[in-house]
Amino acid sequence: MTVKNAGVIGLGAMGHPMAKHMAAKGFVVSGYDVFEGAQAKAKEVGVKIVGSPAEVGANADVVVVMVATDDQVVDVVLNSGLLDKLQKGAVICIASSCSPTTAQDLEKACNDKGIGLLDTPVVLGQEAADNGTLTVFCGGKQDAFDKAKPVLDAFGKSVMLVGPSGMGQLTKTCNNLLLWACMSANYETLTFAKANGADVNKMIAALQHSSGANWSLSRWGKSTGKWAEKDMDVALDLAQDAKVPMPLSALVDQLMKGMNNEKMKALMS
Repeated sequence: MTVKNAGVIGLGAMGHPMAKHMAAKGFVVSGYDVFEGAQAKAKEVGVKIVGSPAEVGANADVVVVMVATDDQVVDVVLNSGLLDKLQKGAVICIASSCSPTTAQDLEKACNDKGIGLLDTPVVLGQEAADNGTLTVFCGGKQDAFDKAKPVLDAFGKSVMLVGPSGMGQLTKTCNNLLLWACMSANYETLTFAKANGADVNKMIAALQHSSGANWSLSRWGKSTGKWAEKDMDVALDLAQDAKVPMPLSALVDQLMKGMNNEKMKALMS
C-alpha cells in the first residue's frame, strides 16, 4: 500500500526540515512539538499541526520521531497514546540517536501491538537536513523498511537497511566514533600548524588533496561536535557491556569535552 499520510514528532532543528521535505514531496504531514514556535514554523511549510503525539498517530501511516534523549523517545512511543492511535501495520521511525537496546525494546513493544518500528538515525548534519540529503541508517524488519522508505527518501539521499533492530543506531555510533576521532586529530593538527606560522585556511585547502583529507576537515568551522559527549557515552557504555577495550575512543571522549565550535573557528582567524 502506498503511504500518503506521514507524521513528525519533534519539529526542531532536524525535525523541521525533515517535515518540510516530506510535505514538498507530496505527503500529507501531521506534526507535533512541545514548543509553539516550532509548530508555527512548521505550519508555514505545509505541516498540519496537531495537539499531541497521539493525534499524529491518528493521522499517519509512518511517523518519524526526532526528539533529544532516550527517555523522550520512550515517552513518545510508549506513554503518549501514540500506539493506541496508530493503525495496525503502521511504522514508527526513531530518527533520534538513542541506545540500540532502547530501539530493540521499543520494537518488541510495538510489534506486540501490530506496529512496526525502525531505528533510523541520520548523519551528515544540519546542512544535509536542510538540503534533504541526509544519510539514514535503518535497523529493523524488511517489511517495515519497505513501507517507510518512501517517506525517509523525502529527506534522505542514502537510505539503507543495515540490519535488525538496533543496527541503525549502532551504525551511527560507529560513524560518530570515527567522526569525533577525526575532529580531535584535525584540531590538534591545525593548532600545531597555526603555532608554526601556517595560514590555517590554506593548510586545510592543501590537505584536502592529500592522504590526510577527511570529511570533518572539509567542513572545519561548520561541524560543531554538539552531540559528541552523548554519542561517546553511548559508544563507551556499549564497549563496557561487550568487554571491548577502546583506549583511543576513551581519549577522544576526553578531548571532545574540551573542544567547542568557538575554539575550532578561532583557529581560522
